[in-house]
Amino acid sequence: MASVFAGIVGVILFLLSGIHLYWVAGGKGGFLAAIPSDGSELKFRPTKMATSVVAGGLALAGLFVLELGEVMEGLIFPDWLFLYGGWILSGVFILRAVGDFRWVGFFKKQKGTLFAKWDTLLYSPLCLFIGICLIIVTIS
Repeated sequence: MASVFAGIVGVILFLLSGIHLYWVAGGKGGFLAAIPSDGSELKFRPTKMATSVVAGGLALAGLFVLELGEVMEGLIFPDWLFLYGGWILSGVFILRAVGDFRWVGFFKKQKGTLFAKWDTLLYSPLCLFIGICLIIVTIS
């Protein structure tokens, strides 16, 4: 069962990595919905380099999860990293779902913006789902 969750999370992480690569390549679709704003201006403007780093991190996380869940043979990551890495990665996604209590997460104060709408409907629930799945995969 853990391998099913690992496969689902791995695919999601690769898809998210692909979306970031699309933005690096100059794509604009969905870009404004992915950045917190106060309604009139963006809270930050990610560079292509920063977006590339996020894309690479998501792809590495996808590989890690597939190896952790034994969906693919462990070729990249050492065995000792799986226990700690699984918990850390799970924590990162759960903390993202909870948020910073201002701009992102379930407990954000800023509401009514394009980002806030998508964060409530998709981004935070997806992060919580990934975090919970990673707990299941890590303890299996």
